[in-house]
Amino acid sequence: MKNEKNLEPKQIALKRETVPSAVIRRLPRYHRFLGEMLKKGKLRTSSSELSACMGVTSSQIRQDLNCFGGFGQQGYGYNVKYLYDSISDLLGVDEHFSVVVVGAGNLGRALVFSHMFEHRGITKLAMFDVKDSLVGTQINGIPVYHIDSLLSFCQEQKVDIGVLTTPKDAAPEAAELLAKAGVLGIWNFSNMEISLPSYDVEIENMHMGDSLMALCYGLKTRKLLESDDQ
Repeated sequence: MKNEKNLEPKQIALKRETVPSAVIRRLPRYHRFLGEMLKKGKLRTSSSELSACMGVTSSQIRQDLNCFGGFGQQGYGYNVKYLYDSISDLLGVDEHFSVVVVGAGNLGRALVFSHMFEHRGITKLAMFDVKDSLVGTQINGIPVYHIDSLLSFCQEQKVDIGVLTTPKDAAPEAAELLAKAGVLGIWNFSNMEISLPSYDVEIENMHMGDSLMALCYGLKTRKLLESDDQ
């Protein structure tokens, strides 16, 4: 499309400090909804249509996309494929990142059996655990190694992402091992906040209970409103 503004990945990376975290967290939602549009054969969309899908105002959508240079044309809207590909680039879908999962319990297994990594261009390399009964086995085709080999494996394979599904007490040591090995990012499901200021590593601390509590808040608020209406 002519006249569309775009930024090269290096330029985007340089701008990263100026992009609000709330905007970054909405990018995966844009990516998901645009992907659904592509599957339906839609060629173009508008901020109004995206607004209806996402529950975000049209103005907010335009502001979000303008953080990265803007992707549309006045009077036309957005080319769905172009916008989807551009956001894929922003999210690193084509970077071919690699991942290891530390902790081969129920959550670790569930993540390995899901297709979320493959759908985002991420290659699953290995799992790690302390249980002798698991070491040497495979889970969905992914080999399980002892945690003692985590550091050397990540260094040799130049692993990009480490997923933590360990118990709380084991998480800090595992996270530091990943950071020491040069892993670029840690996706932490250990249900505790992990911070490693001494290392140059991105950490995403996940608390599924927080999402559940937010849902409970919504339910309680609705009940209070319904009782007021009676």
